[in-house]
Amino acid sequence: MKAILKKELKSYFLSPIGYVVIGIFLLCFSVFFYLTVITSGSVDLGGLYYYTALYGLIIIAPILTMRMFAEERKNGTEQLLLTSPISMFKVVIGKLMAALCVIAITLLISFLFYFIVTFFGEPNIMTVFVAMLGFILISIASLSVGMFASSLTENQIIAGIITVAFLIISLFITDISNLFSSISLINFYTRFAQGVISIENAISLILFSMLFISLTIIVMQRRKLVK
Repeated sequence: MKAILKKELKSYFLSPIGYVVIGIFLLCFSVFFYLTVITSGSVDLGGLYYYTALYGLIIIAPILTMRMFAEERKNGTEQLLLTSPISMFKVVIGKLMAALCVIAITLLISFLFYFIVTFFGEPNIMTVFVAMLGFILISIASLSVGMFASSLTENQIIAGIITVAFLIISLFITDISNLFSSISLINFYTRFAQGVISIENAISLILFSMLFISLTIIVMQRRKLVK
């Protein structure tokens, strides 16, 4: 798995992708920092992470995941993955962890906003840590969706569109009806953004991620058998 992780991290940072993602993410953080903290005179940073998760992941997750398997298939390097001694589980988890590392780097940088706010008040650092924990969980869920979409096609654009469409539905489905609140990703994150660790919501996000990770493994295993 380490070999896959290193390979994927190199592909992100030896190309513009990793830097573009971090730049877009930090732009989102900056915009929502202004809207939720500066304009309201608040020291609560929960809204900053909530709105970045709500709108930022729709852009970031597809960029990070659409090439994962689609590019391998298009370039003909998928055969190396399918015939390698590394288990498909390790391949999938390695790719997922590499994408998550890019997001984690951005989260660490976003901690600068906490220090900025300390000049004007006393923000609750635990709220920030809990919001970050929830952000990691909802990011894994979003990335797992994109990874599954990438495993279905060799066209990166199609994989990206599928991911965006699914995330828009899953993040904004409560706007259609409260009946869908139990399957809304952002609904699972709301309490984390408020500084409350919800075991129920954490388990829901983990199960959601496990579902799409498992589906990705199944798709790739079937391709391995066909090959």
